[in-house]
Parts: sequence; structure tokens; C-alpha cells
Amino acid sequence: MTRDTIFALSSGAVPAGVAVVRISGPRAREVMNCLVDSEPKSRFAALRYITNPHTGDVIDQALVLFFTGERSFTGEEVVEFQLHGGRAIVKAMLELLGSFDHCRMAEAGEFARRAFENGKFDLTEIEGLADLIHAETENQRKQAMRQASGAHRSVIEGWRETLLYARSMIEAELDFSDEEDVPGAVSDVIWPKLQKLKSEMEHHLANAHRGERLRDGLTVVLAGHPNAGKSSLLNWFAKRDVAIVTEEAGTTRDLLELHLDIEGYPVTMIDTAGLRESDNIVEQEGIRRALERSEHADLLIEVVDASIPDARVSLNTRAERMVLFNKQDRIGDARSDPQVPEKGEDHAFFVSVKSGMGMDFFYDSFVKQIADLFDGAENILITRKRHEAYLRVCVDNVDKSLIYSDSPLEIRSEFLRMAGDELGKITGRIDVEDMLGVIFSQFCVGK
Repeated sequence: MTRDTIFALSSGAVPAGVAVVRISGPRAREVMNCLVDSEPKSRFAALRYITNPHTGDVIDQALVLFFTGERSFTGEEVVEFQLHGGRAIVKAMLELLGSFDHCRMAEAGEFARRAFENGKFDLTEIEGLADLIHAETENQRKQAMRQASGAHRSVIEGWRETLLYARSMIEAELDFSDEEDVPGAVSDVIWPKLQKLKSEMEHHLANAHRGERLRDGLTVVLAGHPNAGKSSLLNWFAKRDVAIVTEEAGTTRDLLELHLDIEGYPVTMIDTAGLRESDNIVEQEGIRRALERSEHADLLIEVVDASIPDARVSLNTRAERMVLFNKQDRIGDARSDPQVPEKGEDHAFFVSVKSGMGMDFFYDSFVKQIADLFDGAENILITRKRHEAYLRVCVDNVDKSLIYSDSPLEIRSEFLRMAGDELGKITGRIDVEDMLGVIFSQFCVGK
């Protein structure tokens, strides 16, 4: 059965200065030659009139690029038309392409999926490409670019080669133990290497949260009693009025999220309902949500009214905590001695969000705290939960091959085979069909 040729608008929404329409598949070259009067040289842009072969109407004058399968993104023949970005032009072009037999509109991520299926990329590179498209901060871009360029694949392939070498040494000892050029004691050769490999993989697992945090963003929760200044702080970070601020306690009753770029780091800041006893059902739900998000926060900023500094809140959270004793402008120099922060809460600041007093010092400390939480994240191999899950099983199998030293070599070799299979699931070497749809659905149509 002949594979369909797919097409889609691969650039942004129209109208635009330029609209890129991409075709990939076995009929790409044939369709191109039906639309232009002469075929452009492979990988060279050529200015051509795009003509409807059914009616003779000229649709547009565009730059046309043709790529052979071995030199294209998808591993198939690919054609790109760089059209003027008018709605009518793009509509006419897509309708014309759809009129050819075995040509259809691409599904979300289908170009990338064909690139994977044709061996142009492994799954980690494809995921890096998806992250690169969605990157919102500089450090997210760096992490995604590193993964998309094959850095993660190289590390994982190096690990797989070590496992294959170990298995080959075991097989050699089992099958050719009488030969002089085969090591007699395989343990002297491979087990130290496997111990070192296990330690390296465990290092990446121990820092998995850092890689995932950089990809998904750091969660910062603002918590405290009502009317302490949490919403004012959110507006200060946003540099605009995001949250309603009034003198009435309990104004915020639901979670309010703000996505920020803090010096290149992705941060989701969440304003929460003030924590207090309440008979109001809506406010009670807001407080429940505030407590839930605080429990899972990466960083907690507790905002306290400086005029009542002992009015602290009790929260069940393992997050790092910064404490802002706000409204210093109202108490002047008669600063009260605040309750000493509990263990792990030694970041206390005396500020006035409204006047700006002390906010520069607080912000510098906040950025340092963020940077510490992200430290080294761009070099961490694990950026998704699936990477972590497969790598944990891999390490477990390597560990079994090491600790079951009294077991037959055939059993220990089998553990190493299973470990290699888990690494293959990360890169896509081993069948992971059940999750491919989820991975490629993250792409837009046309990529």
C-alpha cells in the first residue's frame, strides 16, 4: 500500500509576511512538478510561479525548495513553498494540494513522526524538538537545544554500548573459555565498569527533579493570612494589575497563576486564598486549594503583615520558604522583632510591596534562590517522567547483575539484557508504540 503524501501550513497563523507550506511523501516531487514550470535544484531556493494545473490560474509567485529523502527532515522527499502569507493564497494552495490523489492534510506531529520512523531522530531528540518549540525562557531553550541536538542520545547510547560489551564478555567466557584470547575472569573486566555505569545513572536519577523542573517550570506559591499583601506581591512581579487588591480581607478566593521568566528561568507564581477560619463555603474551598498547592510547591513565599509579625501560618510543605514581613511603610522605624522562622526558613525580609522598600534586596535573593533550585538542570539527562521510569528499571537490573554474584553468568547476563532494553525504550529503539501518539500529539500541525 502506497504511503500518503502529507502537507500542511508549517509557519505561523495567517495573515503573515510569509507562509510556508510543506509537503512530504512519495508524491512530493511529482506534485511540485505539476505546480511549477521547471524543477528547482535540490536544496536550492528558486523563484517560481505556482499554477493550478486544472484551471491554469496562477496562485502565487513563491520560493520553492526541494529536498531528496536522504537530505530532508522527514527522511522522505520534501517540498517547501514559501508563499505570500495571505489567507486566500494559503487556502487556495491547501485546497489544490488536497486535490491530488493520495495527498492529505498532515496530522499533529506527523512530519516529526515520519522523521523518527525513518531514523532521522530518536525519541529524545524528537522530545527535545517539541520542547524547543514550546520553550519560553532562555534556559529552557538551552536545555531543549542540547537534547534536540543529540546530547542525550549520545549519553544513552554510550551506556547501551557498555551493557553490550559486558554481555559480549560474558558470552565469550561461556562459549570460548578454552581460547587464549578470551579473558578467563570476566568479573575482572566488566563488573567494575558496570559499577561505575550504575553510579553514573544513579547520579542522573538523583537530579531528575531538576531537569523536569526546568522543562515544566518552578512552582512558587504565595501564602499567608488574608490581607497580608500576597496579591500586591503578585502584581509587583507581573508589573501590572493581575490580582484584585482591596483592604477587605479574603478578596482572593481562588488560585491565580502567573507565568514568569525570572532571569531566564521559567516560574509559575500562584497567589492563594488567605489562610484563616471561615464559614464561607467558597472561601473554604479556596483555602483547601491553597493548602494543597503549598504542599507541592518548589518554593514558598509566606507574606506576613509586619504590624502583627507573629501571625504566621502553619503549612505542611517540604518547599524552601522565604518570609516577607510586608507593610513596613505603615510601622516606620518601629520595627517589631518577628518570630524567628522555623528550621529551613532563614530567608526573612522586611519590605513594603506598595512603596518598594526592601524589594530590590528581596528580588536579588529570590533570583539566587531560584538559580540554586535550578542549579545544573540544563545538563541533566532526565527531562520527563518516562525517562525517569525507564532509567530506574534499568538501574535496578544492573544492580541485580552486580549483587547476585553467586548466580550463573547466564542469569546475570539476562539482567543486563533487560537493562539495555529499558534504555532502548527511552530512545525508541525498543517498541514503545503505545506512547508514540502521546509524544507526537504535542506538536502542532505542520511539524
